Amino acid sequence: MNLNVNSVDSLVTEIQGLSGSSQDVAHLNNLLKQSEDTIRSQAATFASCLTLLDPSVHSLGYLYILEACTAGPVPEAQANELILPVVRFIDVCNVEQIRLASDKFISVCKRLHELVMILNAPMRAVGPLLTAILKIQPSPEHLTPLHPDFLQVCLLAKCYKIGYSILEDDICEVDQPRDFFLYCYYGGMICTGQKRYAKALELFHNVVTAPMSTMNAIAVEAYKKYILVSLIHLRQFSANFPKYTSSVAQRNLKNFSQPYVELAISYSTGNISELKAYVQANQERFENGNNLGLVKQVVSSMYKRNIQKLTQTYLTLSLQDIANTANINTPKEAEMHVLEMIEDGEIYATINQKDGMVRFLEDPEQYKTCEMIEHIDSSIQRIMKLSKKLTTTDESLSCDPLYLSKVGRERQRFDFDDFDNVPQKFNL
Repeated sequence: MNLNVNSVDSLVTEIQGLSGSSQDVAHLNNLLKQSEDTIRSQAATFASCLTLLDPSVHSLGYLYILEACTAGPVPEAQANELILPVVRFIDVCNVEQIRLASDKFISVCKRLHELVMILNAPMRAVGPLLTAILKIQPSPEHLTPLHPDFLQVCLLAKCYKIGYSILEDDICEVDQPRDFFLYCYYGGMICTGQKRYAKALELFHNVVTAPMSTMNAIAVEAYKKYILVSLIHLRQFSANFPKYTSSVAQRNLKNFSQPYVELAISYSTGNISELKAYVQANQERFENGNNLGLVKQVVSSMYKRNIQKLTQTYLTLSLQDIANTANINTPKEAEMHVLEMIEDGEIYATINQKDGMVRFLEDPEQYKTCEMIEHIDSSIQRIMKLSKKLTTTDESLSCDPLYLSKVGRERQRFDFDDFDNVPQKFNL
């Protein structure tokens, strides 16, 4: 049986009649697939169907037509008109129906992303794309092709808090490597914008160390930001890669990020004048890479690094002495840095405004408050969940025929039968 696509009315009738039970919807999906070329070639004609269908009830049929209508090039003048039905459909569509044609749904959502970018209005896609992710995502552990688009519009609209909401879940299922690279890269930038530097480092680290057969621009940009955030948050940077980093990344990343590697080397000397001079000499390069703001934070963090070192030696120190030792211009500026560090929980100290003396204190945390116990418990639960997931993945991989055949081939190269017996003189 073929779908009746001879006219708008006949197509609407077919869709309305087969949008009831799950069996009917599955049958409708098969029929729509067979008629996909016709619907796409006559998209302008069938566009009027959208006004006759209820997107919350006839979601599958509505989706096929909407995808066909949004597939072609859209003039900027018409972009605004097209956004409205797409946003409404994402909001009210039936989850079970759209999951039968998830590729179509993703295509429509990506088209929405393109349209808001054309109009330079990323804020308009933040809510709809978050809704779309929640509808299409099989589980919170699954990375969808819409995650990078959502994080990008959050970044451009400066909606860091909303963007961070999907970064709290541990991603364990990835379909496309590029989606993972972009998810971690944009996610790292959002966390940096929120000053969640530890999470940002984790995400940038994932990009840098992810398996790759060829160098890609996302990894290069992530490595540059990984260096800068390491200096801002940790006050240091290690140029050594973990053993599990791909050989491609280990060979090429430093070469593509030379100014940033040299910045880290200059930072390690602790000489603020030398660091400032290097930044000034390479300002244009940092600006072209849209990283000048972070580089300036790196310079500021050196002052804090020098102050932090003083806490390991002195119990009490004047603001003037702090300014002199940490290469800060004035005692007032030194006081500003100390106050920022106290506020961020980087040091524990009190300032006597009368005599300008700073008293460094021990960490007051006793690790026995309700909040700390809850934090420790949630961390333990997360680790247990990840451990269980790792065990499951390991068991699944151990039974995978492709993996076993590859391991078998590798072992053949080092078969012990190929080696000579132990020489007689070494026998016991």
